Amino acid sequence: MNREILRIALPAIVANITIPLLGLLDTAIAGHLGDATMIGAIAVGSMLFNFIYWNFGFLRMGTSGMTAQAYGRKDMSESARLLQQSSALALAIALAIIVLQWPLQWLGFTVIGPSEDVLRLARTYFYIVVWGAPPTLMMMSIKGWLLGMQDSKGAMYVSIWVNVANIVASLMAVYVLRMGFVGIAVGTLLAQWLGLAYSLWLVRRKFGQVTALIDWRRLQLRGTRHFFSVNTDIFLRSTLLMLANLFLVSVGARSGDLILAANSLIHQLNGLFAYFVDGIAFAGEALVGKYVGRRDVAQLRLCVRRLFLWAAALTAVFTVLYAFPQLIFAVLTDDVVVREVAMQYRWWCALLPVCGMAAFVWDGVFIGMTYSRGMLWAVAVADVFFVGLYFLLPAAMGNHRLWLAFVIYLAMRGVVQTILYRRKHLLLAAP
Repeated sequence: MNREILRIALPAIVANITIPLLGLLDTAIAGHLGDATMIGAIAVGSMLFNFIYWNFGFLRMGTSGMTAQAYGRKDMSESARLLQQSSALALAIALAIIVLQWPLQWLGFTVIGPSEDVLRLARTYFYIVVWGAPPTLMMMSIKGWLLGMQDSKGAMYVSIWVNVANIVASLMAVYVLRMGFVGIAVGTLLAQWLGLAYSLWLVRRKFGQVTALIDWRRLQLRGTRHFFSVNTDIFLRSTLLMLANLFLVSVGARSGDLILAANSLIHQLNGLFAYFVDGIAFAGEALVGKYVGRRDVAQLRLCVRRLFLWAAALTAVFTVLYAFPQLIFAVLTDDVVVREVAMQYRWWCALLPVCGMAAFVWDGVFIGMTYSRGMLWAVAVADVFFVGLYFLLPAAMGNHRLWLAFVIYLAMRGVVQTILYRRKHLLLAAP
């Protein structure tokens, strides 16, 4: 079981770490073009795309859980149908984004509120990269399907390929073809389409017998009710998660630029931990789904126990690192004052992995069980606790009350999911 978990978790962790590289590369190239507004435009444009694509994360999560269960049942026709349905839905959403690109950019940039110079370049970046919506969303579906088919290495290869293609294409467009700022966007767009081409080739090479079962001339509608039910729950959950993060940022923003900057550093630590522990959760998606499909309750129990043991070991490492975050803060910013303010909340940093670990692992388990409604309820309850507790705590605590409310929010997600899992597990164990 440990080997099975690590076989899926380690490539997933590598793939997760590559996720922020696309934005970092574009920012680095813009930073060497000699204009600060270009850096701002890349940051604003990337933020808007992250906001748009975040809400469609169900394309990966919903697909992986249902595919893993079909794999456990050895129902390859069902696996093929899920790949077709998820890819078709991704393409439909992407086309809607392209059609609605003007109101989307207007709404997004109005909310973000960049300066006129940054806005002009950000719009240029947006109008080019938005044509990468089809490959980006379809790759979400494909990665989820590969994970469900127990092939996390395939998902890792896709992520690495996209980043390598982005490096080569962007550098060629900017420095060889002399396209300047536009070359950054063109390189990113080209990398996304090359990534999709590689994904399709990889799926056909590894799972040609399964994809041969797909009749692309007509869409299979069997099972769509369950498919959309699961994905709707995950979509709503993603929205609630986004609202919690917006609340965290907005409260910090009202406390002044210094507190906002310090909170941003601390929030980055939570994101860094998530990149690693999500690898364990991804293993949960694939393996739990497989055992649920087989109705192998004994292996399911063992898998969940081992997932938590590996996550606990990872949590212990990050807790020690985050208790002494000086070096990490120094890497993230050169501003000594911001680092000093952030250090005042070092113990909240250390509590982030401890309080958040269970929620991350349970998310993977619940996706494997396709128990998306439980994930939705957990985040809904935790959101209420987060906002309610913040306003109930004394204002004299200052920024400490925000982080106290946030770590309790993370822990509450894990508590609710623990209760729900026990109830769901009894149903799975029933003859």
